[in-house]
Amino acid sequence: MKKLLLLLVSIMMLTIFTACGNSGSSDETAGKEKEEDKKLEEVSIMLDWYPNAVHSFLYVAQEKGYFEEEGIKVDIQFPANPTDPVNLAAAGKITMGISYQPDVLMARANEDVKVKSIAAIVRSPLNHAVFLKDSPIQTPKDLEGKKVGFPGTPVNEPLIKAMVKHDGGDPEKVEMVDVGFELGSSIVSKRVDAVVGAYINHEVPVLSHEGHETRNFDPTDYGVPNFYELIAVTSDNTWNKDQEKIKAFWRAASKGFKDTEENPDEALKILLANQDKENFPLIEEVEKESLSILLPKMKSDAGFGSQESEPWEKMSTWMKESNLLEKEPSLEETFVNIAE
Repeated sequence: MKKLLLLLVSIMMLTIFTACGNSGSSDETAGKEKEEDKKLEEVSIMLDWYPNAVHSFLYVAQEKGYFEEEGIKVDIQFPANPTDPVNLAAAGKITMGISYQPDVLMARANEDVKVKSIAAIVRSPLNHAVFLKDSPIQTPKDLEGKKVGFPGTPVNEPLIKAMVKHDGGDPEKVEMVDVGFELGSSIVSKRVDAVVGAYINHEVPVLSHEGHETRNFDPTDYGVPNFYELIAVTSDNTWNKDQEKIKAFWRAASKGFKDTEENPDEALKILLANQDKENFPLIEEVEKESLSILLPKMKSDAGFGSQESEPWEKMSTWMKESNLLEKEPSLEETFVNIAE
């Protein structure tokens, strides 16, 4: 009986020691996981708008763990106002923002905002002059005597004037109408004859989805220099302080773009899973068409995100001549080529 009792006591003690050992192991594992989480560098990026096809590469990189592989944890944010990506990046409230080349030039030259472009995301204009397919408009000169709607942002009127003038027309004979962001509905309702500020990867496929086919003019075909439509920006101070962290972010983002390019259907599924359904629900058909338009405009033989001086020099000069810039900013301070 005593032997049996001793045996039972031994088994119980062994069980307790084993449980304690496993508990310690679990605590140690959890501790290691927490330690690993702490090692990830925080990086924030604010989109130019709600998630849509142009942002697919970011969500692919996040989904596939490319950011973590580079030792960073990314917080993707949405703007409350169109100017937030530039203003908050300049203030150091976010690491990076997605914005537009003309906006960065105006911020730098007119307001001395210390913000710079670190990567080109879309390498040519998406902003075109758009009109219904059955419109009598054939060239920009035909906009004489017509109403052209625009969303009130500064660059759109000079774009139309440049295109009409380049085509031999009189820009003063074009009536510009501020329609806010009701661009598609304004041409469908015939409130205006055409719009500028409409994007060929958004308004055009949305209108097509709704049964309204369109045509458009690319401003670079009519006297406007090519420019980077979408860019990633940061402040001078953030670049100087967190340059290596930003480069790590872009290496991961580039992997995300490569996967998006090679498997757009998979990228689209990842995007749709990350859409903001409450504020900006996506239409799969529209985003699929949008992505097919975007991918050739995002690709560069010099590497995803690469930037050259020519688009900056020519756009800066054109904007100065169009009275959009008070002075031409120092381009050395305005952009860097992250793909070097």
